Amino acid sequence: MSISPDRSLARYRVLLVGTGGVGAPAAIALAEAGLGTLVIADEDTVEIENLHRQLLFDDTDVGESKPDATRRALERRKPSLSVEVFHGRALPDTARELVSSVHAVVDATDNFPSRFLLADACHLAGVPVVHAAAVRWVGTVVSSAPGGGPCYRCLFEDIPVAAPDCQTAGIAGPVCGVIGGIAAEMALVAASGQDRLFGKIATFDGLRDELRLIDVPKRKTCPLCGLDPTIHDLVQTRYTGASCAA
Repeated sequence: MSISPDRSLARYRVLLVGTGGVGAPAAIALAEAGLGTLVIADEDTVEIENLHRQLLFDDTDVGESKPDATRRALERRKPSLSVEVFHGRALPDTARELVSSVHAVVDATDNFPSRFLLADACHLAGVPVVHAAAVRWVGTVVSSAPGGGPCYRCLFEDIPVAAPDCQTAGIAGPVCGVIGGIAAEMALVAASGQDRLFGKIATFDGLRDELRLIDVPKRKTCPLCGLDPTIHDLVQTRYTGASCAA
């Protein structure tokens, strides 16, 4: 007996920023779950070295725009899904408009400046956001409520000067699939108005095959959602290096 997706999800719009290793499986999961509209933002093109982890693409997509290749792949898989694309970076002058038109955001970017930008944009627009990342054999997913408390800045106070990424440290493709699926689940829970996963961080260790869900502590001095917030707008200099690559 076949099981149909939850038809109530067809009313929701989700923004996916980054359609790479984590974003590709997240897009598949969102589509197959019965999401109504997926908005895709990315500036990159498909490269052959991406294919081991970016499950939506194959050799024929190499050199193509990721948003366009993603839309074609999803429309083949799920014709009922409405796919909208934005070609370009999520930057201060575009991010707030992008996030304000959806019920939830999946941040599948591959750098801290972009994650902080999306955290700030979503908080200022009152939209829940799910941050997903993977490197080597480890992945994390963080779900933040529209009002924060906690938010991404409660977990990471500011943009790290240096941190490992998938370009320099490598990444195991299956870990991306796990993290993308968790991110999609958290985004659908957030979009549907449920708050049970807000303020949670899921961590997956592929070497040990362990998945943990723990609380993110609130930070009273958080500049975004603390008692005396100082971030009230999106300023370019705050997010040097931001892009939507994944």
